[in-house]
Amino acid sequence: MGDTISAISTPPGEGGIGIVRLSGPSAIKIADMIFYSPRGIKPSLGQSHRLYYGFIIDPETGEKIDEVLLAVMRAPYTYTREDVVEINCHGGYIVLKRVLEITLRYGARLAMPGEFTMRAFLNGRIDLTQAEAVIDLIKAKTEEAERLAIEHASGSLRRVVEDISGGLQDLLVEVEAYIDFPEEDIFHSPLNLTERIKEFHERLRELSRSFYQGRVLREGLTTVIAGRPNVGKSSLLNALLGTDRAIVTDIPGTTRDIIEEVINVKGIPLRLIDTAGIREAKDIVEAEGIRRTEAAIERAEMTLFVIDGSQSITFYDISILERLKEKKKRTIVVINKKDLGLVIKKEHEIFKGLPAIEISVLKGEGITELKELIFSVATEDMANLTTSGVNGVGNSWRGLEAPYGSIITRQRHKVLIDEALQAMEELYSLLNPHAMNINGEVIVAEGSSTSVPTELIAFFLRKALNSLNQIIGIEFSEEDLLQRIFSEFCIGK
Repeated sequence: MGDTISAISTPPGEGGIGIVRLSGPSAIKIADMIFYSPRGIKPSLGQSHRLYYGFIIDPETGEKIDEVLLAVMRAPYTYTREDVVEINCHGGYIVLKRVLEITLRYGARLAMPGEFTMRAFLNGRIDLTQAEAVIDLIKAKTEEAERLAIEHASGSLRRVVEDISGGLQDLLVEVEAYIDFPEEDIFHSPLNLTERIKEFHERLRELSRSFYQGRVLREGLTTVIAGRPNVGKSSLLNALLGTDRAIVTDIPGTTRDIIEEVINVKGIPLRLIDTAGIREAKDIVEAEGIRRTEAAIERAEMTLFVIDGSQSITFYDISILERLKEKKKRTIVVINKKDLGLVIKKEHEIFKGLPAIEISVLKGEGITELKELIFSVATEDMANLTTSGVNGVGNSWRGLEAPYGSIITRQRHKVLIDEALQAMEELYSLLNPHAMNINGEVIVAEGSSTSVPTELIAFFLRKALNSLNQIIGIEFSEEDLLQRIFSEFCIGK
């Protein structure tokens, strides 16, 4: 953390502009050595957060490397809370490479992946959820994923977690105060401990349940297009994408390998996978394609099961469908070739319990309705997960107005929240129907002498609190606890 780092901050390749960024105590000093201003302005003497026109030069030879705009940003009002210099160059690979090499030669070292954001976290500018949101924002595939990432980057998730952990801290302070200072007159009214634990439990459960929604927005749903050969799987992929991505012929078995593309269905990114048709393989290549198809179906979160509605149900249709039902996969039955006249319709008994739709890929009929159905199936688990308008399946995603701060997007978040949730569940099971009296003792129903030690209550509260604090990357230490106790209860005055 004591050195100065440098890196090319724009994507590789040619472009109009490319940026070399420096951060650290020597960033402005290095800029003084390699930047020449026709007006004689030295970066170290210039105003912060201003652009200066000039040239990057090689101090040894005086050679001009590029014509640039240089920005000086002084700590602590920067992304990393260190001195930052950004050199706006022309976007050619060689130009950027040479400018970077000059910065490294005169005192910087090459930054590690993500090190600028890591320094922002270590210097206290952002928490872990905000750092993760930076990557999510860069990789967002839809506007809704971008909105979610921006909200998290602005600290919305941190505030939700801090609100819950703050309540747990308050409760822990009260419990620990009684343990450490039982002679003090701390409790003036019942703590209603059971009800407070129940409230924390409910809030954590809602947060945990939001993971599916958040993960779908961030990563999308892996969706396999499956079926036997020549039923229109590749044609359906092309129709959903709006482009000829897959080769389409009348020859069964044309698709030998899986093809992946991402589409946006009303704000939800779908990773569409076109697969080889399932049948008895004619050769070793097709056999490998079918093996990959079966593996893709196993991994998929949703399947578009395509059948040729102009022909009778076949053994392969039935076997694929039974496998999908057995695995309890989200499945939509797509009955294609409606233009040829349907022998099989969506009301068929074999499709009972599954959403089905009749389409004609060739005529473009039913594609819009299929997208609506895909959205409906993809979001059915999101109904009633939040209190901000998630009222049911089939609504426009933008109309849901989900409280993005209350949506978790990463497995790490869910694991830690579930740990806190488990601690609350274990504590609640101990307390219910217990209540804490004004002396801080946990008692059971009248006539029983059973009690729960306050030390055990404190243990579970600490366990939950530690898990929540790991989400945002902070600690609640013994010193913090004592400070809260003394400040709030005036003990030892």
